[in-house]
Amino acid sequence: MKNIKVIIATHKKYRMPDDPMYLPVQVGSEGKEDLGYQRDNVGENISTLNPYFCELTGLYWAWKNLDADYVGLAHYRRHFKGQQKAKDPFDEVLTLKETDALFDHTDIIVPKRRKYYIETIYDHYTHTMMGEPLDAVREIIAKKHPDYLAAFDKHMQERSQHAFNMFIMKKDKFDEYCSWMFDIIFDLYDEFKDVDYNAFHARFPGRISERLLDVWLMTKGYSYEEVPFIYMEKINKVAKVSGFLKAKLFHKKYGESF
Repeated sequence: MKNIKVIIATHKKYRMPDDPMYLPVQVGSEGKEDLGYQRDNVGENISTLNPYFCELTGLYWAWKNLDADYVGLAHYRRHFKGQQKAKDPFDEVLTLKETDALFDHTDIIVPKRRKYYIETIYDHYTHTMMGEPLDAVREIIAKKHPDYLAAFDKHMQERSQHAFNMFIMKKDKFDEYCSWMFDIIFDLYDEFKDVDYNAFHARFPGRISERLLDVWLMTKGYSYEEVPFIYMEKINKVAKVSGFLKAKLFHKKYGESF
C-alpha cells in the first residue's frame, strides 16, 4: 500500500474518519487550546497567519514537515467521497485502499468541479468578495510567473473550478505546486496586509488560492482524476442561494461562509 497522508484541516473538535490515511491537523493552533490533533505550529510553520490563510496554514505545515509519498488536504466538514453508499456520511469517505488504486494511473486527485453556471469565476469572486486582491494576483503572476498568465486569464472566464484547496498529489508535484502557489500568495498577503478588511474579508489569501490550482494544472498540462466530494453536515441551500443572488444582482458582498 502506498504511503498516502491526507490532512484534515480543523479548528475545533469534530468526528474524523477512522481510515489511517487521514491526519487531523489543528490549523491556527498557535496560542490556542490543544484539541488533541496534530498542531500546525510545530516545525517550520505559518500558524499565526491562519486568520488570513485559512486551511493553507495546515497545507504549509504538511509541505514542510509531513513525510509521505502522496500528500493531500480535506476539511473537517468536507471530504472526498468513496464508492461506498451508506446512511452515515463518514462511511462514504474515500479510503486508503481506494486512493491507492487511483494512484496506479494518476499522480493527482482533485474534487469534481464546482459549477457557477450564471457567471464566471472572476465575476463570482468580485461580486461576493473584495475584488482588488484578485486583480493584484494577476499582476503578481504577470511579473513573477508570466508563463501562467494565459491560463489565469482563461480560468477567470470559466464557470467551474476544482475548489476548496482540496487535492491529493504525489510528493514531487505537491512540492512543485506549493512552491509556486505560496510564492504568489505570500506576495499578495504582503501587498494587502495593512488594508482594513473585516475578519471575513481578511481571509482573501486562502480564498484566492482556491482559484490558482486550475491555473497551475492548465499550465503544466498534468492529468488528474476527479473524485466527488461530500459534506458531513446539511447545507443551508436557501441561505446559500439567497447570498449568491444578492451578490449577483445587487453586488452585496458575502459577510459569512455558507
